Order: sequence, then C-alpha cells, then structure tokens
Amino acid sequence: MTIVGPGMTVAGLGEMGAGPAAPPTTPGARTEPLESPRATRYRPAMPDDLYDRDVLLWSQHQADLLRRLARGERVNDIDWLHVVEEIEDVGLSELNAVRSYLRLMLVHLLKLRGWPDSPAAGHWRTEVVSFQKDAARRFAPSMRQRLDLAEAWADARDQLEDAIYDGQAAPTWPATCPFTLDDLLTRRRADLEDQVNAAG
Repeated sequence: MTIVGPGMTVAGLGEMGAGPAAPPTTPGARTEPLESPRATRYRPAMPDDLYDRDVLLWSQHQADLLRRLARGERVNDIDWLHVVEEIEDVGLSELNAVRSYLRLMLVHLLKLRGWPDSPAAGHWRTEVVSFQKDAARRFAPSMRQRLDLAEAWADARDQLEDAIYDGQAAPTWPATCPFTLDDLLTRRRADLEDQVNAAG
C-alpha cells in the first residue's frame, strides 16, 4: 500500500509514478500519439505494408483518418502516395468500364449483322440494350476525348475474326465504325442494328 497524502491511500497502484501501460503493438506497426486534454495516450498505427496486404482494411483506415483531418484533428498516418493513386484510379476505372461496355455493344451488333438468324440473336439484342444502359450511366463528359471508337471497332472485329455460329464463319466486316459515340449511348437498339447492317 502506498501513502499518497495524509489519510489517503491508493491500493494496487504499482510502482510509484507509473502511468497506464501502452497497449501492445503488432509487428511492423508504428505507434502514433493521440492528443488528450489530460494525458498523452498511444495506440498502434497501421503497418507500413497494409496497402499491399489488405487494401480493404487500408482504405477503411485511410477514410477514417481523412474524416478526422476534415474535422480539424491532427493526424500523422495518412498514406498520401497511395491515397492520390487510388483517387486517380477511380476515374480511370470508370473510363475503362465505359470503353468495355462500348466494345461489347459493337461485338454484339456485329454478331447480329453476321448471324441475324442465329438462335442466340435474341440474347445478343438484350445484351446490346444492357451494355448501352451501363455505358450511359457511367459516362461522363470528360471521357469524350478519351474514347476511341476506331480502336473499339478494331478490337470488336478482331474478337470475332475466327467466330463460327450455326456452322457459319464470320463474314467480312465493315472497315470503319459506322457509329458515333452519341449513337451508341442514345440510339435505340433497332436503329443501331439497322445502322450496322447498312454499313459498307
């Protein structure tokens, strides 16, 4: 029992002057101080390699830190390099998604031109509508200059180069894309089908 003042005792305090012990840290983790009105506490920070090991946990931790920063707190564990890369990747991911949907639209429109009587034609038509809706939802005006329909058309033709449906090989495809970007994003499926059939 340790005497701390006249008539006052504290039991089980341990060594004189000892404060609360810092929590154990995980291997590879840094320890960051947290400001407190009464005392400075410590908690384990995220491991340096968390981005490579568990990107979901990393993203949740970084989002929490950024929210705290927005509230005016001082935080020292923001992984700025990867945060910036991930923000850039969000836009690129959307752009690549629209590219993919447009290419798939072209593939299915070419199938409808090449094998219009195929039992799969109804499914292809449904897919054209689905891909168009997905592309239109994710399209942003800033993507317009970065969507190359000539490249998408060439990729679609290459994909079908050796295709065979109902025992019939692929016909000769039009050399140039007959569609504009606005055609693919807004025109009705039947109109698009007529357009690809009329292409030279």
